[in-house]
Amino acid sequence: MTSSSARTQRLRDLSRLRQVRDRIDREYARPLDVPALARGAHMSAGHLSREFKSAYGESPYSYLMTRRIERAMTLLRRGDLSVTEVCFTVGFSSLGTFSTRFSELVGVPPSVYRRDPDRVTAGIPPCVAKRVTRPVRNREAAGSGRG
Repeated sequence: MTSSSARTQRLRDLSRLRQVRDRIDREYARPLDVPALARGAHMSAGHLSREFKSAYGESPYSYLMTRRIERAMTLLRRGDLSVTEVCFTVGFSSLGTFSTRFSELVGVPPSVYRRDPDRVTAGIPPCVAKRVTRPVRNREAAGSGRG
């Protein structure tokens, strides 16, 4: 492959990756899996996962979980839905999996977060609070200086 054709292919891949990310952002509550996302991007699942992680710093699955948990945090702060209702609204099919992922990314179970979401951001300016409260996997927190 020439340098020019390699650059062209890289730009095509980046465009497809952006389409995958946009699809996850739009359809986070629907059943999505990496093989289906890869088919939509005309890539193999392995290639999509490697390239997505290279471009965005996390795998497509991790990105999907982050979107779901961010939305769940918003719904739990509103307080008008139960934890179970939030679980199914954001696309989880199991309350146990939802609670595990939520606790892993946020640091507290969803029921605790629902009761007192403000304690996490008390006294922090909103622009900083958004960054601080973004769900991060525990193993990623150690490497990012958070934790």
